[in-house]
Amino acid sequence: MLSFLLRLRTRAQSLFRLSDAHTMLVWAVVVGVLGAFATVAFRHAIDVFQWLFTGRTGSFVAMAHALPWTVRIWLPALGGLLAGGFLILARRSADKHATSDYMEAIAIGDGVVPIWQSAWRSVSSLFTIGFGGSIGREGPMVQLAALAGSIVGRIVHFDPPRLRLLVACGAAAGITSAYSAPIAGAFFVTEIVLGSIAMENFGPLLVSSVVANIVMREFSGYKPPYEMPVFPTIAGPEVLLFVALGLLCGAVAPQFLHLIETSRAQFKRLPLPLPVRLALGGLVVGVVSVWVPDVWGNGYSVVNSILHSQWTWIALVVVLVCKIIATAATVGSGAVGGVFTPTLFVGATFGSLFGLVVHGWWPHGTSGAFAYAMVGMGAFMAGATQAPLMAILMIFEMTLSYQVVLPLMLSCVVAYFVSRAINKTSMYEITLRRNADEQERMRLRAAQVRELVKPADTVVRLGASVREMTRVFLEYPVKYLYVTDETGHFRGVVALKDITQDLLERRDTSSRTAADYLQPEFAMLTPDMPIGVALQRFLAFQGERLPVVECAEEPVLVGAVYKTTLLDAYRRMNPSI
Repeated sequence: MLSFLLRLRTRAQSLFRLSDAHTMLVWAVVVGVLGAFATVAFRHAIDVFQWLFTGRTGSFVAMAHALPWTVRIWLPALGGLLAGGFLILARRSADKHATSDYMEAIAIGDGVVPIWQSAWRSVSSLFTIGFGGSIGREGPMVQLAALAGSIVGRIVHFDPPRLRLLVACGAAAGITSAYSAPIAGAFFVTEIVLGSIAMENFGPLLVSSVVANIVMREFSGYKPPYEMPVFPTIAGPEVLLFVALGLLCGAVAPQFLHLIETSRAQFKRLPLPLPVRLALGGLVVGVVSVWVPDVWGNGYSVVNSILHSQWTWIALVVVLVCKIIATAATVGSGAVGGVFTPTLFVGATFGSLFGLVVHGWWPHGTSGAFAYAMVGMGAFMAGATQAPLMAILMIFEMTLSYQVVLPLMLSCVVAYFVSRAINKTSMYEITLRRNADEQERMRLRAAQVRELVKPADTVVRLGASVREMTRVFLEYPVKYLYVTDETGHFRGVVALKDITQDLLERRDTSSRTAADYLQPEFAMLTPDMPIGVALQRFLAFQGERLPVVECAEEPVLVGAVYKTTLLDAYRRMNPSI
């Protein structure tokens, strides 16, 4: 089968004269189809659990309402216990040379997503979600779709760059299949995972997303997760209220992520086995659901209810607080799943609360609370993911309304900048790593030689004897010794080859000093010299290090800069090198 696929690929490329770019588009179609099927398979597996427990499928909130309150308590805990067992299996099958995180496999890995580890983690997530855990199902869906892309790429022997792109196509197909937003699915991978938009990457991502969306629509019973109402026309001073909503979402989103991280830290401190920790997280969800069953599942049905019916502010506050507690307990305990959908839930609820407040204050000049809920979903997502463009496109694709664009763009962009100003955080670790790398590159671009200076240990005075200099050469593997006078001013260098030549030819060196071997003309650096200029000095110099003096007019020796240190800083400043 493998040899057949390889021959088929080679024959197709030669027959149709396909370039590598064209070939990637073809394989993006294949991965889009497989990603959609992986998503559908996971959805049906969840439906099996619902049918076993209640005899019907639908929302988890309806499932929670149909179960006795006693069952609501222990069922999520049992799901957590079983999910923890499968996570242990995933850890035992882990490959030391590959990462199960598809984002790392795309951004910094070689595109290899381990099969068994990903499979066991997806089964673990299935038990968490199927038993009522308060977590998003998009995480395992995207993971399985990315795994499909990785398997296809390895079967046809793609090199790492193209394999990473194929895994990215799978991830885009997974996001599209989960939210029915093909453009946002492509931008999710581009903005969050890859961190840049290039057509050679974005083209296959978009093709894979569109194909996945077309395939999903062919399945009976498929519908987008959110049923968006018609967005009203926003004009006049009301636009400023959406700016205020963006400010609030940008301020609250980092606190939501901080709460989840705190929950993770607290659960890790518990001296309990992993399955017990997940069971404890499920127990918290179960206890909360006794009074508020709406915390079960990812919250699709609750958000749709908020968008299409009137909620009191008390009901919104209660469901918001309880959902945050349940999500923090589920995610913090170590369960595998997504935080993307709970983020949309919090944004919709928070936006609806904001809408009720401003409508009560200004009843004749503001739109309904549902409009603020729709924009709040995007703004909160922009603040939490640090990806405002993706958030704007996702809400726009869900609503298919041009009226939502203006308030949505304002809220998302404002939320993004406020969130970054408060705390440069994101729900995705790869975004945090990229932000840290970018900050380091900016720092290095403005950096000077003074940040790279190390002590110059191989320093001798002008009157140093050959015996003293030989001892230093034997102690340090260097080609030059730095020579200073009594005031510490740099006077030049002594070369190892000059002393070695005299010793080999048995010349009398008893009366010779460093001044006799001195080479006064030698390249020097200064502390205020930019790193780029220092690199140019090194390009004209064959040695491993250069001396650093205070200034050319007052050449007091302050240390040395090593070529390896300088090149490492330059590489981090220019990662494409």
